[in-house]
Amino acid sequence: MAIRNATALWKGTLKEGKGKMNFSNYSGPFTFASRFEEGKGTNPEELVGAAHAGCYSMFLSALISGEGLKPQSIETTATVTLGKDATGPCITKINLDCNVNCKGLAKGKFKELAAAAKEKCPISRLYAGSTAKISLDAKLKNENQ
Repeated sequence: MAIRNATALWKGTLKEGKGKMNFSNYSGPFTFASRFEEGKGTNPEELVGAAHAGCYSMFLSALISGEGLKPQSIETTATVTLGKDATGPCITKINLDCNVNCKGLAKGKFKELAAAAKEKCPISRLYAGSTAKISLDAKLKNENQ
């Protein structure tokens, strides 16, 4: 299987410092403001969301394809909530909102596959048993019931 790398460099204190994240074809800044307020740049939770949305979409595509169907599109938005527990800041919730366009996919089978992808995609599995509760709202277009 593939091994991937990403790097982050942080300089300075938590509030006054700044950092830079790098992976593949991306390089961008992150700061206290971009993470905890509304500042320019990205943050770890946003990147977790992007990873989860991409992972879920690909896994659901594989499951649908395994049924002999070809999804036209799978668009997933992951909303990641950064909260706090007794130990400190933590991801408390990830909501996956998915819209699928796939001709020939019955509604019942879609619900089954969507739920399976939520449980089995590698990023969901990474968060199994963690502080994050993962929820799913999946919608099917062009459904044949």
